[in-house]
Amino acid sequence: MWTLVRRYLIAGLLVWLPLGITVLAVNFLVKLFDGTLMWLPEAYRPSALLGYDIPGMGLILSVVVIFFTGMLVTNYLGRQIMRLWESFLERIPLVRTLYAGVKQIAEAFFGNGTQSFQKVYLIEYPRKGLWTLAFQTSLGLGEAQCKAGGEEIVNLFVPTTPNPTSGFFIMCMQDDLIELEMSVDEALKMVISGGVVVPPWPERENFEKLKEEQK
Repeated sequence: MWTLVRRYLIAGLLVWLPLGITVLAVNFLVKLFDGTLMWLPEAYRPSALLGYDIPGMGLILSVVVIFFTGMLVTNYLGRQIMRLWESFLERIPLVRTLYAGVKQIAEAFFGNGTQSFQKVYLIEYPRKGLWTLAFQTSLGLGEAQCKAGGEEIVNLFVPTTPNPTSGFFIMCMQDDLIELEMSVDEALKMVISGGVVVPPWPERENFEKLKEEQK
């Protein structure tokens, strides 16, 4: 009897807990973005124009601001403005450290160029016999790479669970890495879930057959 009750309670909890957390998170974000309405002059706010508040208007305004900011900074004039702005921030001791760190993390997760995570690898870390996921960040030949081993050194970021924005930077020989077919997004989901969410691999059956044949 108790086993059946426990089973039903867990099943119900698995329905309501993710739903409740999602609702709370969305509600928090909507309220957070609604704060951007304070940027508008009081006479032009939706509550003044319509006579009542509309939840989510701040989110729409934020998306519009982000979109047009992106349009601005992707052209020549915008890039020059950003260089001047970043040059100003670099002169402020504490601000320059925080700004540079957050920018590099954002570029790693959302960028499409050389600063973004490029490949997913399987490595033995933190010791032989233990495996974890790592993201390739670059192949640039700096002083450390050259003195550590040469051209086959790969820069890697090893994320932590459940917060992948924190982790460890390591350099590893290419021969010690196993490149995976999973995408960066799939690997991030696996890291955040602590291994609960495992991306499907269509070649699994063929791989298992090959192992059996090798035996």
